Amino acid sequence: MTVHGIDLGTTCSAVARTGPDGRPEVLIGMAGEATVPSVVLFASGEEHLIGEGARRQARLDPEHVCALVKRRMGDSQWRFVAHGKSWSASAVSALILKSIAEDGAFGSGEPVTSAVITVPAYFGDEERRATMLAGTYAGLDVVDVLSEPIAAALSYGFGRIDGGLQLSKDGSANYETVLVYDLGGGTFDATVIELADRRISVLAVDGDHQLGGADWDERICLHLSRVFCAENPDAEDPLDDSAGAQALVLAAERAKRELSDRDSTQAVIAHDGARSTVTLTRAELDDMTAALLRRTIDLTRSCLDAASKRGVGQVDRVLMVGGSSRMPMVGSALRAELGLSPELHDPDLAVAKGAALFGAKKELERMVSADLVTRGRLSAGSPLDDAPAQEIDDACRRVADALGLPLAQVRRSVEIKVDTVVSRGFGVLAASAMTGELEAVWLVHRNDRLPINVQRSFGTVRTDQEVIELLVVEQQGQAESTRAQAAKVLVAGTIEGIPPGYSEGSEIRVTFDMGFDGVLSVLAFHVEAGIPLTLTAQTGATLSQAEVARERAQLLQTRRRES
Repeated sequence: MTVHGIDLGTTCSAVARTGPDGRPEVLIGMAGEATVPSVVLFASGEEHLIGEGARRQARLDPEHVCALVKRRMGDSQWRFVAHGKSWSASAVSALILKSIAEDGAFGSGEPVTSAVITVPAYFGDEERRATMLAGTYAGLDVVDVLSEPIAAALSYGFGRIDGGLQLSKDGSANYETVLVYDLGGGTFDATVIELADRRISVLAVDGDHQLGGADWDERICLHLSRVFCAENPDAEDPLDDSAGAQALVLAAERAKRELSDRDSTQAVIAHDGARSTVTLTRAELDDMTAALLRRTIDLTRSCLDAASKRGVGQVDRVLMVGGSSRMPMVGSALRAELGLSPELHDPDLAVAKGAALFGAKKELERMVSADLVTRGRLSAGSPLDDAPAQEIDDACRRVADALGLPLAQVRRSVEIKVDTVVSRGFGVLAASAMTGELEAVWLVHRNDRLPINVQRSFGTVRTDQEVIELLVVEQQGQAESTRAQAAKVLVAGTIEGIPPGYSEGSEIRVTFDMGFDGVLSVLAFHVEAGIPLTLTAQTGATLSQAEVARERAQLLQTRRRES
């Protein structure tokens, strides 16, 4: 079974797989392109259009076109309403994923049923759960969600890992510390990663999933609008009309792309019977978006500072990924800030390729583990590393023979280790011993290494306390704060029916467990009473069972239109 890699992007998406030689390849879809715009046109209540056709229709039918939905992932209150039907971010994303899967099947001749889906490194628990729900809605077996910078590093490091351990001139192992600067269409991540022989280790992450190329487009739109209105004072502002605004967006996107290759460009704005030809220079673009670029540099510096606390003295290489990294201002700013010449690494396709490599690794690991379990050499559910090295090697040989693959390819995939960190802090709200007011107590901190299993004990606030409420929170902003108002409540749970007789300060043991995918599980226990906590979703990505059932049915009722 092939586990495909899907880059579910804010503005464009792609699907990839590994070939017989183990190298990743991006699959060409029905439109003949490697990437598909992440845009959905709801043509009617029962029909939708995905991709470039939907993007072109945005000017003619803006009320029914949904774009940049990735920025809404994890917001359970957000809905896109079209033709009397409402769609959550997960449901809209599912339509994109289904389209990508169909394109992948068209390009490869095999169905896309299992996938690793990428997410921004700075996505929190809710956004990751929403992405997994989108994959489930689309009928996919979501093998894992993988941070985009890790995927990019896998793609970059493939040749290096493929070639085995490289030695420096003095014969010592050659480790490389890489900064991945990922500026996509709607999100930004900065990640420091260490590449060593068959190991990729994330050391620090930072970012903003509300910052990306679309914000550059918005600044250009505002500029074009101001010039048009100044030249045509009697005409309506294009931004006050939905169709006019969409036309400005398309013009802005085109101007931004052209200014990556030339010093100036022109945009023709026609609206409300008036017309302007606006000249935009690269210098003007740099000036009007300087604050946006500075924000990415500040986040990058924050990431580097966090990495330095983990012993990183310097960065050896800077990789730029994400389509918006093509803008010349990005490379210039990084060069000025870091004193290194950044490399533009396959900006549109690196993430999908890396996800495919990771998917192949997961599938080969599964097969090797299954072989060992069947032969009684490994307990079911145990990590593969629990088996003796020779047994693992023998299992790799059997799997390679069964699949007709080179043994070295299977062994290499199994041996590659990926270590990562949590992108945000997680904790609970507890009463302060000093003031009695609720404050955030952090059990997991940003850049703690995954997987995580941490316990902490708290006490009841009074004797004979019958009900205990637990509020699980996630860090908001760049720094952890004890202020309850500065934390984002993820879920709430209660321990009810506690019999009388337990004194103030009775132990409540809270356990946080977070796997490689960054999804949090919470357990709590009243130790003396022996009563566990039952968590119920209070806010965020979790939809009610009724809502999920409604959206599943709605997804079955809509069909994809080709053009």
